[in-house]
Amino acid sequence: MSNSSNMSDTEAPVLFSQQGAVGQIVLNRPRALNALDLTMVDMMMGQLKSWEADPSIKVVVIEGAGEKAFCAGGDIRGLYEARKIDDEEMLDAFYRREYHLNHYIARYPKPYIALIDGITMGGGVGVSIHGQFRVVTERTLFAMPETGIGFFPDVGGGYFLPRCPGNIGMYLGLTGARIKAADCLYAGLATHGVTASNLDRLKADLAVASYDTGASAVVVEILDRHSTHFDAAPMASLRTQIDRTFAGNSVVAIFEALEREESDFGAETLAILSGKSPTALCASFEQIRQGKDMSLAEVLNMEFRMSQRMVCKPDLFEGVRAVIVDKDHAPKWQHGDIGQVDPREVAEYFEPLPEDKELNL
Repeated sequence: MSNSSNMSDTEAPVLFSQQGAVGQIVLNRPRALNALDLTMVDMMMGQLKSWEADPSIKVVVIEGAGEKAFCAGGDIRGLYEARKIDDEEMLDAFYRREYHLNHYIARYPKPYIALIDGITMGGGVGVSIHGQFRVVTERTLFAMPETGIGFFPDVGGGYFLPRCPGNIGMYLGLTGARIKAADCLYAGLATHGVTASNLDRLKADLAVASYDTGASAVVVEILDRHSTHFDAAPMASLRTQIDRTFAGNSVVAIFEALEREESDFGAETLAILSGKSPTALCASFEQIRQGKDMSLAEVLNMEFRMSQRMVCKPDLFEGVRAVIVDKDHAPKWQHGDIGQVDPREVAEYFEPLPEDKELNL
């Protein structure tokens, strides 16, 4: 992770530099855990397009400033304030441009290496997981916690979560479980593990490498050389229970399976899910189920429809109030429990928007 005070005195929310053949991106809001706002999204998109056309840039590395986070998510408080004043233009623009950036990263023609060191959630996942290389460290804390604020695991969660082994993706998307490096590697969310103390050497080797033999192959060789072994993944020991309990064809079926599961895992997971927004759980379940057979572009188009409907619903506003604004952690959800959620209400989140409002990736 970068120490921003050693790099620049600027207060720019994203810093860009060139180190040898490496284009370096540093998310530079350490006091806000590098939370992603619209300005940062636009800055990254512009710089990545410039580097795509620059033959001196062979690879791109993105990391977070400070000692705690890669990027703890989108700037939810800013979106909350926009929602308070019914700033529909802002709510459209943020998700539209963020999802375009996520898609562009996935298609980027040069190796894109995310150093996922520290807290990485929500929007931070979106600017890392779609890259070709995702490097975790012993400080990584990864989560998609959106159902806890009345939202859904967006930024392509409907694409990468159902592609995790077994039912791990459904488990992560609904519970918002926080996982560390070994589990990220086990779930296929990360490609390499490196100790945090070795990141500077890794970046130095990337900067001085010759990429004449092909950039991706050279990056693989360097990452493999710096890789470290982490302890066994805790999720591996829970895999059988996760696959069994999250195999249901509805959220109600998952709750029922967890109730039958006479284990600490069953009781703890049921308690976690019981605190989430029932509406968000049902919408997220459907998002992950449908996304299994979609391309990333199709998923992001779907998620944009969901986002524009979800920002108008009471649960997101209430969830952000309870978790981020007032911090009383006692949200009053629209529905009292999962059985009160009407499937027709959930289906509305996925309906097409007016043609001029679609994402159209």
